[in-house]
Amino acid sequence: MVKTEYYKDLTKMNTFGMKVKARCFIEYDSVADLVDIEFDELARPVLHIGGGSNLLFTDDFKGTVLHSKINFIEVLDESPSGEVLVSVGAGVVFDEFCEWASKEGLWGVENLSYIPGEVGASAVQNIGAYGVEVKDIISKVYCYDTLEEEFVNFTVDECGYGYRDSIFKNPRMKGRYIVTHVIFTLSRNPKPVLDYGHLKDAVYCQSDKCQSEQGEDAVEKFLTPAMIRKVIIRIRKDKLPEPSVMGSAGSFFKNPVISMEHFRKIETTAKSELGPDYKVPHYIIDCQDKVKEIPTENSSESKLLTVKVPAAWLIEQCGWKGRRSGGAAVWEKQPLVIVNYTGEAYPEEIIGLENRIITSVKAKFGIDLHPEVEHI
Repeated sequence: MVKTEYYKDLTKMNTFGMKVKARCFIEYDSVADLVDIEFDELARPVLHIGGGSNLLFTDDFKGTVLHSKINFIEVLDESPSGEVLVSVGAGVVFDEFCEWASKEGLWGVENLSYIPGEVGASAVQNIGAYGVEVKDIISKVYCYDTLEEEFVNFTVDECGYGYRDSIFKNPRMKGRYIVTHVIFTLSRNPKPVLDYGHLKDAVYCQSDKCQSEQGEDAVEKFLTPAMIRKVIIRIRKDKLPEPSVMGSAGSFFKNPVISMEHFRKIETTAKSELGPDYKVPHYIIDCQDKVKEIPTENSSESKLLTVKVPAAWLIEQCGWKGRRSGGAAVWEKQPLVIVNYTGEAYPEEIIGLENRIITSVKAKFGIDLHPEVEHI
C-alpha cells in the first residue's frame, strides 16, 4: 500500500521536533509498492527519511518526502561456525532489531542499542557507538536504483564506509539509491567489544556472577548480548535526552580527527590550564594496529598516527555545556547534543547556536567542528 499526503506535518517525524511541513509525503509498505511510485512525476527535491533522528529541517520541505514501512527480520543462514546472516527491512526501527538480536543470543549489534532511527538509514549513515560501527556487521545493502529503475546490492566494501559516511551520502549518488533491506552478519559466539571508555567496568558490575568471579576470562564467560545491551541503554539514558521529552538529533557534531602534532599542542595547553597531571580524552587512530599509548614525540610511529578527540570535550572546555540560546540549548549532561529546549525552537536558533560553538572551538583549539546532523 502506498499512502500519499500533501502538506504533511513533519513535527513528529523528526526527533528535533522542528515544526515543518512537506509539500508531498509518500509512505510505502513493500518493495512492490516502492516500484509502483512514479519517481519522474514526484515534486522535487526528493528526500527519503527513516526515523528523522539525524536531520535538522531548516524550513518547510518544498519537494517530496518518502518513508519506508518495509518491516521484517529474517534469519537467512546459520553456519556451523556460529555465523548468522540476518535480513532486516529498511523500515524496522533499529533498536527493535537490537532487542531481537539480544533475545536471540546473537552478538554484534548490542553496542548500538538505543540509537534512534531505522535500519535503512543506519546503513546510509554508518551509525556507531561504544567502539562499534554498523559497517562492522553489515554484509550487503540492497537498494532500488531510482535512475535505472532496477534493484541492486552493494557489499560492505562497495559501500565506501567511513566515519558517519558512505557512498549513499556522496552528492553525486545521494537520493539515487533507496535502501530496501540490509543483510547483517551476527554471531552465536561471544564477541564482546568493551574497550570504549568505562564500558568494561560498567558491564562487569552488571551481574552477581560477574562480581563473584575473578579475572577477565572468568567474567566474560558469563556475558550475554542482553547484558551488554542493558548497560548501553542505561548509559545512553543517563547521558542523552529522550526525544519525546526534549527534541534533539543525538550527537550533533562529528568527533574531529587531528594530527599527533596538533594533539600535543592541545595537551600542553590543557595541562597548563587544568594541571600537569590532566589527561585529555582521546583515541589514537592507527591504520596498522591499535595503539594504546602515545609514542614519544620524535618517534617514527608518532608521525604516522592521527588522534580522534571527543567533540564533547572540546565544546565543554569552551564553556558551552548547559548554556541556552533562545529556544535552543546545549544539553547539560552531554555537550555534544543540541536540544530544542523549549519545544518551540526555530531552526534559525539551532543553527545560530551551532555556529557559535563552531567559532569558539576553532578560536580556542584551532579545530573545525563539522555537524553530524544533516541540514535539510
